[in-house]
Amino acid sequence: MAKKPTATDAQLILQLYDLRREAEMRKARNWWFVQFWPKGADDFMKIAFTPGSPENNWLRQVHGYWSMAASFVLHGALSADLFLQPAVSGEMFIMFAKVHPFLKELREKAGDPEMFGVIEKVIMSSKYGRERFKFMLKRVEMMRERMAGAKAAD
Repeated sequence: MAKKPTATDAQLILQLYDLRREAEMRKARNWWFVQFWPKGADDFMKIAFTPGSPENNWLRQVHGYWSMAASFVLHGALSADLFLQPAVSGEMFIMFAKVHPFLKELREKAGDPEMFGVIEKVIMSSKYGRERFKFMLKRVEMMRERMAGAKAAD
């Protein structure tokens, strides 16, 4: 998976960035990062098994986007060192940190042992990725606690 970043990698990163700017993708990303705070596999599965709802569409859109982008890295089309930089894939780390605490149960309930697998492989493929993920797990937990506190105050 390791390869030195090239101008082609930079171009692909910019194309991925352009996809993230699309209007519906912005809504989907906002929902994932502001409103969607699953406490467990059941919270995730409730959305996943509500086809046609905006939340279901957004869940699949963001998960699919980051899985696709991570697959470019996994298969050597994109430099892992470049892709794992926070400015490029920071949102992927946040998304994965939100589901990681219950990932085993989520995979069992979905009947999909590979769910989030490409993302997990790319994150865990390097020391930097693993360290960054540990940091993001702590940050997401702090964010989750703040969100719970804000809701309790309402």
